[in-house]
Amino acid sequence: MAVRVIRVLPDPVLRQKAKKVTKIDKSVQQLIDDMIEAMRAAPGVGLAAPQVGVSLRIAVIEMPGSEVMVLINPEIVKRQGERLVPEGCLSVPGYQGEIKRSVWVKVKAQDRQGRNIRLKGEGLLAQALEHEIDHINGVLYVDHVEGSDKLCKLVSESGHERL
Repeated sequence: MAVRVIRVLPDPVLRQKAKKVTKIDKSVQQLIDDMIEAMRAAPGVGLAAPQVGVSLRIAVIEMPGSEVMVLINPEIVKRQGERLVPEGCLSVPGYQGEIKRSVWVKVKAQDRQGRNIRLKGEGLLAQALEHEIDHINGVLYVDHVEGSDKLCKLVSESGHERL
């Protein structure tokens, strides 16, 4: 099976608000499997369906040492705190920005079997949840960067260059 291509700016699918999943059928299950494969091949911590060109409200997240989380129609129901974090994105390769994210978030969604789930994420998980839910709403992390001095072009593994 070929890994799906990750879309990059300025691809218009990245700016569309994704459609709600109304039926979890075989094609949705295949999309989820393809997203997990693409996320791991990249490699990344999370991936939203619009990043592989499908405008559906689906995200996958795999934290180091944890199982893959599949989130269908996810919504943030509560958030608390604020912190500055460095953030990058597979759809904005070669750049990293410093943005504000929540300390923790509560999310409601469906799992890949269609069961309603709720989860609370702190730290990196909270950041990943906000990042992927932003994607399905047509928002990219660069939209949260406050000033060009907060966006860096990555020039090597060991350093970066301010834009």
